[in-house]
Amino acid sequence: MLVRDAMSTVVLTVGPNHTLRQAAALMSARRVGAAVVLDPDAGGIGILTERDVLNSVGLGQNPDTETTHAHTTTDVVFATPAWTLEEAARAMAHGGFRHLVVLDRGEPVGIVSVRDIIRCWAPAREPAPAL
Repeated sequence: MLVRDAMSTVVLTVGPNHTLRQAAALMSARRVGAAVVLDPDAGGIGILTERDVLNSVGLGQNPDTETTHAHTTTDVVFATPAWTLEEAARAMAHGGFRHLVVLDRGEPVGIVSVRDIIRCWAPAREPAPAL
C-alpha cells in the first residue's frame, strides 16, 4: 500500500504570523493533528503539530502572543504519494515523529500520520478481546 492510499488530503496551512491559539483553533475545527506552515522567508514549508502547541503551553508561554514561526519544525522529512507505507513508517520511526508532509511537485498534497498507517495495516475494527 502507498502513502497516497493512507494520507489525509485535508491539508491545513497557516502562515508564520498566526498565533498558536489561532493555529490550535483551526487544527481543532478540522480535526487534524498538524498544520503545514508556509513561510517563504524561512525556507518554505514547515510543520506545526499538536505537540508543539502543547509544549509551548506547558512552558507557560502565551498562545495569544506566541506565533507559529517560533514553534515550527523546519527540518522536515517529506514523503511522496508513491512512497510505500513501510517507507513512511521507517522515516517516522527513524526521525521520532508522527506526521509526514506529502509533497507532489514541491506542493503539499497531504499529510500521513502514524494513525493513518495503523488504520491501513490493522484489520477492520473488531471488538477488543476480553481480559
